[in-house]
Amino acid sequence: MYKYILKRLLYSIPIIVGITVITFAVMFFTPGKPTDAITDFNTKITSESKERLYQLYGLDKPVYEQYWNWFKRVIVFDFGQSFKDGQPASEKIIQRLPATILLNVLSMLLMLIVAVPAGVYSAVKKYTAGDRVLTSFMFICFSVPAFWVALMLMIVFGLWLGWLPISGIVSFNFDRLSLLGKVWDLSKHLILPVFVSSLASFAVLSRYVRSGMLDVLKQDYIKAAYAKGFSRKDIIFKHALKNALLPLITIIGLSIPALVGGSFIIETVFSYPGMGRLGFEAIMARDYPVIMGIGVISAFLTLAGNIVADVLYSVADPRIRYK
Repeated sequence: MYKYILKRLLYSIPIIVGITVITFAVMFFTPGKPTDAITDFNTKITSESKERLYQLYGLDKPVYEQYWNWFKRVIVFDFGQSFKDGQPASEKIIQRLPATILLNVLSMLLMLIVAVPAGVYSAVKKYTAGDRVLTSFMFICFSVPAFWVALMLMIVFGLWLGWLPISGIVSFNFDRLSLLGKVWDLSKHLILPVFVSSLASFAVLSRYVRSGMLDVLKQDYIKAAYAKGFSRKDIIFKHALKNALLPLITIIGLSIPALVGGSFIIETVFSYPGMGRLGFEAIMARDYPVIMGIGVISAFLTLAGNIVADVLYSVADPRIRYK
């Protein structure tokens, strides 16, 4: 197993390098320059000043040379200085990363809490009225755009009812609250972003759990368990569900890129101070060092999630052994 994990980590290196090459190329060939935001709004800046800015940021060099200079810095974990405010890009990302990880971990937990019981119920009660209602609800969740749901929830629960905050991660008086008050304040700010972030995955995960459970419930060992007199509850949760987890692990591994990418939209809509919102602001400002830094971190998190999913295969099914 250790050799397999080490091999996967080594294979991940060229993948991350390839992702950075594509990201850098797309960023370079996109119309406009990072200095446009500085020069376009200042009529006193001359063309000579613009050229000096290009040279200062190294933008006058060929694209392959710019990429090579960036790559040499990244090897020693230096993402460069932000074009926007001159701060180290790595510091800006590290400040926002915990909030994004918290949002994605809670979204993943909510997906499992909702989708697994829903999938099991639909499989056990297949083709009943409850199964059809649940299936319809899940597909509605999958069909509606996340940003539209976010706006509707903000209007209903934030503006009309006033139950939940609609932006940020904590209130202005957070430092003056007690410990329980801080926990409750943080929880209130996370309810809407976590719900919207996980909404579309409810249908996907529940459908895979339902399909996996239906296949397992037809197996001979399940019929043998019924013949031996095991209770229906033990057969479903102790024998069938564990063997139906393999497709779910696959989907969870594939959901990580969607969660990381979706955080760009969710965090921007809710003004959530995470890495996704920082990435959106960096894209709008053409802040190349921050964009590339977030690209590397996102690629690393995605590949790490896929490796963890592969390891969980062997935990869920001892018959699987990696060489």
